[in-house]
Amino acid sequence: MGTGVPAAEALPEGIVSRDQWLCWRTQERNGKPTKVPVNPHTGSFGSATDSGSWASFEEARAYAIDGAADGMGFVFTDEDPIVGVDLDDCRVPETGTLTGVAPAVVETLVSYTEVSPSGTGVHVLVEATLPDGRNRRGSVEIYETDRFFTVTGDHVDGTPLSIERRHDELLEVYTEHIATGDETSGDTPAETTEGATREPSSSISDEATDLSSETADAPDEPIDETANSNGGSTSSSSRSDLGDAELLERARAAANGEKFSRLWRGDTSGYESHSEADMALCALLAFWSGCDESQIDRLFRESGLMREKWDEPHYADGSTYGEKTIERVIAGTDEFYDPNPESEGGSGHEDSVDVRTSSDTTQADPDVEATILRLREERDALVAREQEHLELIDDLRAQVERLEAENERLHAELDELRETTTGADAGTDTEATTPSTATRFWQWVTGDGTE
Repeated sequence: MGTGVPAAEALPEGIVSRDQWLCWRTQERNGKPTKVPVNPHTGSFGSATDSGSWASFEEARAYAIDGAADGMGFVFTDEDPIVGVDLDDCRVPETGTLTGVAPAVVETLVSYTEVSPSGTGVHVLVEATLPDGRNRRGSVEIYETDRFFTVTGDHVDGTPLSIERRHDELLEVYTEHIATGDETSGDTPAETTEGATREPSSSISDEATDLSSETADAPDEPIDETANSNGGSTSSSSRSDLGDAELLERARAAANGEKFSRLWRGDTSGYESHSEADMALCALLAFWSGCDESQIDRLFRESGLMREKWDEPHYADGSTYGEKTIERVIAGTDEFYDPNPESEGGSGHEDSVDVRTSSDTTQADPDVEATILRLREERDALVAREQEHLELIDDLRAQVERLEAENERLHAELDELRETTTGADAGTDTEATTPSTATRFWQWVTGDGTE
């Protein structure tokens, strides 16, 4: 462990001096390597949103060298001015040549740049403020809070050794590579990020099922009343038939559009965990898409919340985390947006919407709606926390297996050492208690020592 741990001299003072460090280790999960954040104080799981699990650079480095960790990572927070730009699949390891958009981005930012652990990507650190909006598009990702970047100290030649102030330049990169086309979904699934990493976790809260407030600014359009009773599939009549771009536009323009936009760009503030935010965004997408599983999955992959965990099998039936998240959200959704009001005899106003449940097509009492919403939130919170506990059990089981293997190895070494020591002691005792032939002869002659 610790063969790729950087020294303080190889890194900018701007990150070395901050107590915002985690370690990470690679764990094999279902045949796929996954980076897991580690608390340098305890060796247990760390979190980019739990400052109690962070450490100083010196503490993290010491653990990475001596403990069960593969490397170190720096956590971005609202308190620091540092923004991380992650460029994936843009470097040829054998030659160090940058490809794709990387040369232009690195040249524009002119700040500390290093090679990612895989050798196939680079990370650029700048001092700036990230604009509101999404955090990723294609191979470019930009983060400023609640994330941690793996740090290698493998500096890219020709770039500064310090983190430079580059607000205008970052805005230029953001506008060209991420914000452009933000109103479309871009049907390409988002790549996983090697540098920006989130810890596995789970549960849900007030925004996950806030369906009535989403449409409070647009009354009187009928909603499809078909309840989703099978926990996954929805009838064609419940689907909204909105294109990806139109769905995003309507979701952002709704009364709770700010909530949607915050989740869409990957902001998990206000949630107990990343998985809680995942379910919240999926719940909103379920409403606007009419519980169209394909569209929910496609759009979620384009959001800032997308991470490797989405495609990892996490359940005995082989379901991935993403599939199960969508399934659970759809099972609890019985309110849908319908852009075709004529089908229900509605007003026909395209920009209006009426929210009804599958069991009651009359105007709901506000107090009853509030109670239903609260109960849904509590139910989803329990479901998501149960998922979090199951994931924690899996992680703890992996730790136990690792410790058991280490214990067996140490026991084997101890047994071998005992055998060696016993053999040496036996040889010493024989030599010490058995007189030589000359000694026995002298004792016989002198009568000394004979009976």
